[in-house]
Amino acid sequence: MEVGWLALALTPGVGPRRFLKAQARHPDDPAAAAGALGPEILAAYRKVRETGVAERVLERAEALGVRVLGPGDPGYPEGLLHLADPPVPLFVKGEVPPWEAAVAIVGTRRASPWAKGFARELAAALARAGATVVSGLARGIDGATHRGALEAGGKTLAVLGSGLDRIYPPEHRELAERMALVSEFPFGTGPRPEHFPRRNRLIAALARAVVVVEAPERSGALITARFALELGREVLAVPGRPTDEKSRGANRLIADGAPPVLGPEELLAYLSLKAAPEEKPEPPPHLRGLYEALRRAGEALPDDLAQNTGKDAGWVLAGLMELELLGLAEALPGGRYRAR
Repeated sequence: MEVGWLALALTPGVGPRRFLKAQARHPDDPAAAAGALGPEILAAYRKVRETGVAERVLERAEALGVRVLGPGDPGYPEGLLHLADPPVPLFVKGEVPPWEAAVAIVGTRRASPWAKGFARELAAALARAGATVVSGLARGIDGATHRGALEAGGKTLAVLGSGLDRIYPPEHRELAERMALVSEFPFGTGPRPEHFPRRNRLIAALARAVVVVEAPERSGALITARFALELGREVLAVPGRPTDEKSRGANRLIADGAPPVLGPEELLAYLSLKAAPEEKPEPPPHLRGLYEALRRAGEALPDDLAQNTGKDAGWVLAGLMELELLGLAEALPGGRYRAR
């Protein structure tokens, strides 16, 4: 983004709509565009230019490997132009795919183990099918989604509710380093509750479809779904138990007409994506019985598996750790394991 336009975007009183209207009238002259918004805005714009704040933002962006973009700049996501108030400026690290090639997966931060595992499987299937998986980097479903896509060797994009130099939650910093990032919030901006609905509209706009996995009735995931419907995007949901508070929002979406997602194959078929074969190693001969017992159980404690296989608990626990290293098992909270 050219420094003059960035200064206009950073001028107090100039929001996205006023910026775009002024830019359309004077596409080659940010000062004239500022003047078209009135003498007060022009004076404020000149003050911003004098302070050099726009120059400092661009210097900080270059140091962090971040691009600062406005509508019309190369690389500005087309999907965001479908919004009534596309973000100006937009901070981007990495490559943002066309919205038609991306699918968002969202859900509650306080996700159940089964829901995180299911989100991970959906993300992996989408990534192997060539789609970029979009989410919000939050705890719970978001984090599981990003990890699933990366584990499958695919691409994933996180939309932040903070500046790109303020990764939140902090335990996801290493995860964030492995993916593309987008934010409309300036450097130094921390996460605030009012930021996340704004972030959610970007998630919806950057994807062709939104999949809701385990969300209560009052959930940011449902805000994302609402934005998606307003933009004409597809909204799908993973059904949960009717008595489960965490699944009521997703179940409500299904009751209102959202297609249910019963597994990766159904999701890919609905989106007309071709499933790619998953390369999964075979369990070694000495662990085949343990692996099959774990698959049949769905989720199990080592003691339960010891009883089912006739092996002692120490052997079972060592075998589970070996299966986990092979990518064939996953440790869950509470000491339980599930097959992958």
